[in-house]
Amino acid sequence: MRNHEVALKETAVKINSESLQAFDEDAVAILATRLEEDDYLNPFESLEDWHLLRALAIHRPELTQPYLHLIDQEPFDED
Repeated sequence: MRNHEVALKETAVKINSESLQAFDEDAVAILATRLEEDDYLNPFESLEDWHLLRALAIHRPELTQPYLHLIDQEPFDED
C-alpha cells in the first residue's frame, strides 16, 4: 500500500498534523476524485472527505489549489 493510500485510510478516523503531512499530490487527487464523483455509501463518508480536503486547504494549501471549487466556502484565514 502506498503512502497516500495509508494516509487516506488513517485520516478517515482522525485528522491531525501527522496525517495531513502524509498527503502528497497523488493522495489529494484521489480524494478530490472521490468528492467529484460523489459515489459514497452514505452522506457521512462524503462529509469526512470534505472535512479532510478543507483541513488540507488550511494546512497544506499548495496541494489543494486545483480543488478549491470542491470546498465551496468563503475564503478563510486561520493562521
